[in-house]
Amino acid sequence: MFTYPEMDPVIFSIGFLKIRWYGLMYVIGFLAAWWLARRRCKRADSPLNAVQVDDLIFYGMLGVIIGGRVGYSVVYGWHDLISDPYYLIRITEGGMSFHGGLVGVLVAMWLYGRKLGVAFWRIMDFVTPMAPLGLGFGRIGNFINGELWGKPTDVAWGFLYRGQVLHPSQLYEAALEGFLLFAIIAWFSARPRPGMAVSGLFLVLYGVFRFFVEFYRVPDAHLDYLVLGWVTMGQILSAPMVIIGAVMLVLAYRPGKLAQASA
Repeated sequence: MFTYPEMDPVIFSIGFLKIRWYGLMYVIGFLAAWWLARRRCKRADSPLNAVQVDDLIFYGMLGVIIGGRVGYSVVYGWHDLISDPYYLIRITEGGMSFHGGLVGVLVAMWLYGRKLGVAFWRIMDFVTPMAPLGLGFGRIGNFINGELWGKPTDVAWGFLYRGQVLHPSQLYEAALEGFLLFAIIAWFSARPRPGMAVSGLFLVLYGVFRFFVEFYRVPDAHLDYLVLGWVTMGQILSAPMVIIGAVMLVLAYRPGKLAQASA
């Protein structure tokens, strides 16, 4: 058993400006994405050049932040949003939805691809390998904030938090949805793949990993279990990802399809 360190979520303050660990994790994630994109744009099959990568990351940041916060506020934090509309913009306090962020990124990449005249799936297959690291760092931010804990447990790696030993579900997600998923997608995308294949594999694996971790994570109190006494909102939102991703993989590798290189 480990004792939760109870870290101060604020690293330091300068007047009214507070620099938080949660926000820093997102900055690290975006910097990692920018660095990886700069490396990938040197490949012969890249749909973007180095200058376009900088704009791509900006569009992606807007998609993640706006989509993630709106998604969380509407689906998970609607009770706070109703009582305090400013809750929507207090992003540094935590509360980001992956599924909302995904929708935000899809919209942002569609807009940017349209601006460049690059096919949507070429943009998405290029961006996808960069996403898991950001997810991993974001979950570490959840852990530092002391939020999204798992269920009580007696496993040796549980964390003592406010009198209970709990599954560190944030770290489970960081390991699976973040760093393991990154390793798999990086390996898979190391050489050209048919269009939609990289994005499809990401959806399948993220959906499976998230569905699994939800068995150990405590659902939001105001939502609780939604179906059959064990199905959570996270599982309901993740299951379609697995199905859609599987369909994309089938379409990408269907017999007779001309292989369209995916960056």
